[in-house]
Amino acid sequence: MRLAMILAAILLSSAAFAADDGLYRAFGEKAGLVKLVDDTTDRWVADERIKDTFDNINLVRFKALLVDQLCELLGGPCQYKGRNMYLSHKGLHLDEAEFDALAEDLQVSMDKLDVPQSAQFALMAMLAPMEHDIVTRHRFDAESK
Repeated sequence: MRLAMILAAILLSSAAFAADDGLYRAFGEKAGLVKLVDDTTDRWVADERIKDTFDNINLVRFKALLVDQLCELLGGPCQYKGRNMYLSHKGLHLDEAEFDALAEDLQVSMDKLDVPQSAQFALMAMLAPMEHDIVTRHRFDAESK
């Protein structure tokens, strides 16, 4: 029952923002996304569960690409020019627990920055299907057999 209510809230919040750039505005437009990405990335590089993932990454470039990706995804005027999610994460061999840690840290940052709950649900609904491409550890293991 609770899962059904959560899914309904996600679908309703996604539909509410689908017609225009309201979701982009709910996140504070580009300036709000920069704050969100800065805060979230700071959490990721400090999070014991996933910080090693960021050891050899150019964080300035990473943040800029993530801002553009979220901006485009949320209906803003940006264009993401990075690699697709599978190629971006293939060499990291992330598992479900690490993906969950990334999502949890993002949620904490959205709460901290007072992103409306409906906007948070909508973004998480957009990001959830990317798990298939981001979580590559099991797929990599299967490919190497």
